[in-house]
This record gives sequence, C-alpha cells and structure tokens, in this order.
Amino acid sequence: MEMEPQPIIGHNLSDMQAGIERDGLDPRTLDLGTNLMLYLVYHYLPRPPVSPSATSSPSAALRFHQGVDRISRLPENVLRNIVSRLPVKDAARTAALSSRWRPVWLSAPLTLVDSHLLPDCGAGGPYAMGAPSPRAVTAAVSRVLAAHPGPFHCVHLTRTTMNEHRGEMARWLDVLAAKGVKELIFVNRPWPVDLRLPATLFSCASLTRLYLGVWRLPDTAAVPRRATFPNLLELGLCFTVMEDRDLAFILERSPVLETLVITGSQTGVRLRLVSRSLRCLLLGLTYLEDIDVVDAPRLERLIQWTNFGEHSSSKGMLRPSMVKIGHAPKLRMLGYHEPGDSDIEITKTVTVAGTKEKIVPSVNILAIEVQFGVRSALKKVPGYLRSFPNLQTLHVQSKKAEEPTGKVNLKFLQEGGPIKCVVQMLKKVFFYEFQGSKNEVAFLKFIAERARVLEKMVVVVASECFSSGANVNVKLKPLISANWISQACKLQLFKSPRTHGGPPIFCQQRASDLSFPDPFDLVYYQESL
Repeated sequence: MEMEPQPIIGHNLSDMQAGIERDGLDPRTLDLGTNLMLYLVYHYLPRPPVSPSATSSPSAALRFHQGVDRISRLPENVLRNIVSRLPVKDAARTAALSSRWRPVWLSAPLTLVDSHLLPDCGAGGPYAMGAPSPRAVTAAVSRVLAAHPGPFHCVHLTRTTMNEHRGEMARWLDVLAAKGVKELIFVNRPWPVDLRLPATLFSCASLTRLYLGVWRLPDTAAVPRRATFPNLLELGLCFTVMEDRDLAFILERSPVLETLVITGSQTGVRLRLVSRSLRCLLLGLTYLEDIDVVDAPRLERLIQWTNFGEHSSSKGMLRPSMVKIGHAPKLRMLGYHEPGDSDIEITKTVTVAGTKEKIVPSVNILAIEVQFGVRSALKKVPGYLRSFPNLQTLHVQSKKAEEPTGKVNLKFLQEGGPIKCVVQMLKKVFFYEFQGSKNEVAFLKFIAERARVLEKMVVVVASECFSSGANVNVKLKPLISANWISQACKLQLFKSPRTHGGPPIFCQQRASDLSFPDPFDLVYYQESL
C-alpha cells in the first residue's frame, strides 16, 4: 500500500538524522534531500535586479573628461538612480568618490542581496552540502539595515539559517517595515522546515512583491484584523506549511494582488479563490486538493505543472484533484490538466442560443497531458475540448502510460456530435513527445481532417522513437497523407532534445509575465525532421 505523504515538520535536524541511521540509511541522504529542496526553492525565486559580476568598481566608473568630473554634475535624482542599480557594497563605496557622492547612497532606494555580501559574492552557489549559515553575512545585513535610512527597493535574504538568528530575523522585519521595503525575497535555510514566520511580516504595508521560502505561515488568528498588504501585486509561497485559513486571510488582505505562485507546498493545497484583482494563479510541485475559483473577475491564467492529486487516507491511493471554475469571465489560459487524473468542474452555466451549457467560453489556450495508452483517460479528452468552445491553441503533452490498456477505438471522438472548437476555432496544435502509437496518430488525424481554420500543427517526436530504430516517417504516414480540411495548414515535425521525455517543459517566469502571449510554447525543440 502506498504511504500517505507527510510534510517534514515538527522535527529537528538531529532527530531526522538519527531516524535515517536507525533505518540503515546513509545520513548524507538527508543533505541530499535538503539541498534538492533548496535547489527547487532558489530555482523558482525571482532573480535579483542587480549582479556583482555585471559592475565595475565605482572609481573605474567615474570618468573624467579633460580633468572635469561630469558625472558628479548630474542632477541628484539621476545619481540616486545610478546608486540604486548597484550591489550594496558598490553603492556604499560611492561615498568615497567625492563630497558630491557622500550623501547620495543614503538617500537612494537600496537593493540588498545578502549573497552579494559573501566573499565570492554568491558565485559558489546557494546549496552547498551542509553549508553553515555565514554569521558574517547575517551581521553585515544587520549593519546595512541599521545604517541606511531607507527606502529599500529590493531585499533578498536567502542565506541565513533563521532558526539560529531568530532575534535578528524579527528585527529585520521591523526595520524593513519601518523603512518601506518594496520587494522582499525571504528564505529560511532549513532546518527546521516549519519555522513560524513572525506576524510582524504583516506590518510591511509597502510591499509590492513578496516571496517566502521554507516557512510556516504566521498564525493569522493572532494577526490584527486591520493588518493588510495594500500594495502587494505578486506573492510567491515556496515549500511553505500553511493552513487553509491562513492562505485565505492573506488573499483577503491583499486587495490589489495580481499574481499568486504556490510552489512545492509541504501540505495539501485547498484554495477557495475569491479575489477581485488576481490575474494569474500558478501552482507547481504541489499536492492539490480542491481549487475552487468562486469569484475571480480578472483571472486570466490558471496554470499547474507537475502537481499531484490528493491522497485518500482510506485507500492509500491518489484521487484526482478537482478544479472548479465558477465566475472567471476573463480566464483565457488553462493547463496543464490531465484527463482522468485532474478533473474540471464548471459550476456556472452560460446561455448559448437559448440553451444553458456548462462551458468556459473565454479560454482560448489550453494545455493537457494525455496517456494515449489508457482508455479511461483518452475518453475524457472530447469532454475537455467541448468545455472550451472558443479554443484557438491546444498544447498536448503525450504521457507514457504506466499500465497501458491497449488499443483504443477512437470512434468515440465522433460521438456526441462535432466538437465546436475543433471544427470552427482551432488554429494551432502543439503535440509534444510523440511516441509513435496508433492512438496518437489517430488523434492528430482526427483534428487534421476536421479543423477548418487550422494554421499550424507542430509535432515534437520523442527521442525514443529514434533510439528504437523505428522509421518515424512510417509511423507518421497516416497523418501526413490524411485528407487535411485546411489546405493552409503547415505540418512541422521536430526531434525532441529530451533523452527520457518527462513532464511538460515549463518556465514560471514566462508564465507569470502577462505580456508573454503563450507560456506553454517555449520552443525547446530545434532540430527539424
């Protein structure tokens, strides 16, 4: 029987190491697991806006022309802008250039990245095996926060084992709140992985972007009801421990929040979304329970990647996660969902030609994973497509079936009448990790022979199709020779650069960038067939 996953909470490092040794395992396994967690956390954090490798020394940057210091004659607001774009060490050094520069760094909005205070400026990487917390860096952060009057434009605090510096951690949050921090990236280097964040965090009313990594959210029952994040636009929660009520509290107190990212939650996520401002919801590496989009009038993107269904305690098996879509009139991008593993329930009806239908007419980009060798999964695809009558771009990730159920008669695609989006709206189809099965070919052929306005079909062939020695062109011949109803459509074939397939390629930064038109189309394939 499969064990129900448990968050690694309530345990200190020595207890975990002792338990691993009792089980006869190498205690270094714990370091591997911890550093894997840190790798994922750091991978999904926003990058600092400044880099020490991209700057020259302040003295070298100050150019003289015929003995005249022209840079120092620039208006003070321009000088402040220059200093605010420097790493904190270089920003402080500008005070030594001349009397004109001495007060500038104290009045400039500062960017503080604690890894830049390391001797190698963080070049050694953030997740060295068993690396201790550099106490000199922790002390330097305290000095900078005390010396600079603010405001702080951007602060990245990711290199301190917060459990060893609880006093400093609490003071940092007090100072940042008082000095108007705009962006805060705050990571606890475990252990413990469920260290409680101080409720002082809610006093940082100036925040516009907040990312938290490896924490337990504050107990919101003890937070003053007047506490809010009135300016918060983007919130990221990475490997956090949180109660449903705490997440709901933060959303309720963030009236202008536009982007919510939940990555690697240590506990199951049950999200009841009521937000008048949210535009983008990203969920990854997370055990999902129910995601209920109740009232989200501005929501445009709901994107999941490498997520897991909820574990059933009665059977020890995974049950499909449920995504309920209610009032989301601007939702235009949805994925990755897997028919048979993640279910979509549309709770609001739309009247079409006098008939009430449960559809989401706003969605025009959809991404799905399909196990083409599993009958129950494949037969849910038509229902998915019928739920989105105005779909224009379809991304399909072919997933290898662990227990194939054999060939499937695809006549069921024709049952229930024409699929409106396929016949009338579909313009682009991207099919990733094509494995050469007859079910895959039949599905693509079905679309090719019915999609009247189809402009492009991209098929990325899995590398295993080549390693097996099979003739890929033979496998694709039924598709190539099909009676394509759209004569203008271009079929493009590519070889996948991925050796062993795997889950969909995904880029969180592009998915959260609302100016990027289609974050599912990452063009990771290059070699054409």
